[in-house]
Amino acid sequence: MRHGESPVAPREQWLLDFDWRFAFGNGSDPAKDFGYGFGQGDFSKTGDFKLATAEFNDAGWRALDLPHDWAVELPAVHDDSGDDDTRLTSHGYKPLGRRFPTTSVGWYRRTFELPESDRGRRIWIEFDGAMRDVVLFVNGCFIGQHDDGYTPFRFDLTDFLNYGGKNVIALRVDASFGDGWFYEGAGIYRHVWLTKMDPVHLGRWESVVRSTVEGQAAALALATRIENESGHAVHASLEWSITDASGRVVAHATTPAQAIAPNASADCQATARIDAPKLWSPDEPHLYTALVKVVVDGAVRDAEQFPFGVRTAAFDPERGFFLNGKPLKIQGTCNHQDHAGVGAALPDRLQSFRVEVLQGMGCNAVRTSHNMPTPEWVEACDRMGMMMMCETRHMSSSPSGMQQLDVMVKRYRNSPSIILWSIGNEEWRLQKGALEHQGERIGAAMVARCHELDPTRVVSAAVNGDNEQGVSDALDVIGFNYNLKYPDAFHREHPTRAVYGSETSSAIATRGEYVTDPKKNTVNSYDGVVPWGETPEQWWSFYGTRDWLAGGFAWTGFDYRGEPTPYGWPSVNSQFGIVDLCGFPKDYYYYYKAWWTKAPSLHVFPHWNWAGKEGQEIPVWVYTNLDEVELLLNGKSLGIQKVPRLGHVQWKVTYAPGVIEARGRRDGQVVLVERRETTGTARKLRLAADRSEISADGQDVAMITVDVLDGHGRPVPTANHKLAFRITGAGKLIGVGNGDPNCLESDKEPKRSLFNGLAQLIVQSTDSTGTIHIEALEEGAEQSLTPASVTVTTRKAAARLVVA
Repeated sequence: MRHGESPVAPREQWLLDFDWRFAFGNGSDPAKDFGYGFGQGDFSKTGDFKLATAEFNDAGWRALDLPHDWAVELPAVHDDSGDDDTRLTSHGYKPLGRRFPTTSVGWYRRTFELPESDRGRRIWIEFDGAMRDVVLFVNGCFIGQHDDGYTPFRFDLTDFLNYGGKNVIALRVDASFGDGWFYEGAGIYRHVWLTKMDPVHLGRWESVVRSTVEGQAAALALATRIENESGHAVHASLEWSITDASGRVVAHATTPAQAIAPNASADCQATARIDAPKLWSPDEPHLYTALVKVVVDGAVRDAEQFPFGVRTAAFDPERGFFLNGKPLKIQGTCNHQDHAGVGAALPDRLQSFRVEVLQGMGCNAVRTSHNMPTPEWVEACDRMGMMMMCETRHMSSSPSGMQQLDVMVKRYRNSPSIILWSIGNEEWRLQKGALEHQGERIGAAMVARCHELDPTRVVSAAVNGDNEQGVSDALDVIGFNYNLKYPDAFHREHPTRAVYGSETSSAIATRGEYVTDPKKNTVNSYDGVVPWGETPEQWWSFYGTRDWLAGGFAWTGFDYRGEPTPYGWPSVNSQFGIVDLCGFPKDYYYYYKAWWTKAPSLHVFPHWNWAGKEGQEIPVWVYTNLDEVELLLNGKSLGIQKVPRLGHVQWKVTYAPGVIEARGRRDGQVVLVERRETTGTARKLRLAADRSEISADGQDVAMITVDVLDGHGRPVPTANHKLAFRITGAGKLIGVGNGDPNCLESDKEPKRSLFNGLAQLIVQSTDSTGTIHIEALEEGAEQSLTPASVTVTTRKAAARLVVA
């Protein structure tokens, strides 16, 4: 530090999600794209871009908060001309692409003030993700661009800002081109931050804690990088402190001061030790927090803290997967990142909600299919004990592909939930392509880079094939997609290579439907499956009974928009999910709950509302982990069946209104009883919130379930009434859904039809404490249903830094 110079304040990260303006641009007509691309002068003179200056009037633009996905707001479109449009179908018939210039480009604008006291700091704008091609302007100046929809990116704004006055940000986001073949959304669908730091600071995602369990202790290897962006040399040291969940300091380390030249950096290492560490696992997801400070001449110039876990993870070719030295089957699901009502722009709370849904059936691992996940999804898995296979979007050793891989590994290598990296999915040309060794070379370069950045984890890929060549030659662990004919033979031929199911099942079902009807685009809930896939029983009976198999990931946990399978229009989302797009369980959910959890479980289906089918046979199935089941119809026993391991029991029952009852026994004693009753006419609505109290931070959400009851208070499983909603008080409605893969109703309007008895509302808080009053009523003049209401309280939120 120069004589008389004072350090600026340590690092601050300000949330920049609120009070944006949005307007559609145009991908083909510059006159409708605010003049962008009208000629060749957009970047000719620095400071001349008027859209990013105070002179531009955005009063007619829409006000909104981030995250934001404009694609989910668009109506689905269908081309009846017969032209093949796989991309439109794959993305859920949303009008994105060069054929739809009026809805494929969006502009975002934000004005904010920066205090004079920030002069001398480095100021960065950081985006967790935007879909897809972004061009950024600040105060009239072109700053930069980013063309990948899943990796975070940032720009240094230090030289372009107005200190002590107003600043203007403008972004053009072009979703005409996508990264995947599935619904991806459009817009700034992840958080945005304004980060302020001293010129002497820690490198981005360079701080790492690597733990090694040594008997009753854990040795910690601590590493980071100090960057000096000031104009003079400094002598900088580090102070590390490690705290447990209670905030108690359990380890400490320092490094001696070292000289760092101007505009240079220095890598620093240290070691520490935790006695009797609490190990991270799905059952006990213990987290520690590392705090590292940069100290120059006794003053803290920068600091950051991050969670990490202490655990061991190993894939054994003969004995499967081991966590903390104990065998553990991977009971996983693959998942895309969209949800009913909000598309790809999920509020943070929704990430943990989705983890809770999956954990409810015994799922202990997720695969991020097929892209780098949002930070809040990883954080929820760390915090809640969900293991993760973390996958990059593009399998390529090109500069772009390697940059995406670098960012993913560096960003998440401290996360204990991640047990392996995946470098790609079903790259057939790289597996058995025409160019000799192309896939092997690309795979080897990516695996080596993962090992360089993170020597603690193994690397894999999801391979739809025999894994005998190409990319597979470079992998640490072999992943099979489907193809149950291959793993046994591969294990015999390659007994030293560990194997798991990277993508399995692809069972399909429509929630609450029990007849496959192509005219209605429905799939029965008993045994629906695509030709290349397996039912839950088929794949888990295979992977769950071979000790050398580590387990696997079913396709998919949640339904997702796009890839409508097995039908096309008007289906707008897949039917692969074990739960639907809202997270409402399908019957398959209870198969997994029976065999993936230890607690007694019993589920009988279908419902028992079959008016007009009296005297006809109805298949009745039971999923249970009990020894045997007795089925009764209106009190009369239809027999007792032994439950096969990893299987189910079933009857053909001649339908008569009334009650079917399943009695599950263990050791001859009735343990669980479940009934399905013929219900009466729907009489009244019911609302239930997943939480009665949420934070008044403008971002927290309550998930509201809507169903309908008959006169005896029983849920009516076949109800499909059209409903309307009213939200008042300290909150707002941000999305609706019902899990119907064929529903073309708006995800944003305050109304939705029930689908087989259920619908969902996502209600978000404002920044005011108080109450949110949610009402539901039947739409239309002739209302036969009694309305319902529920109240959610909003409490004062923890203090945080938010850009005003």
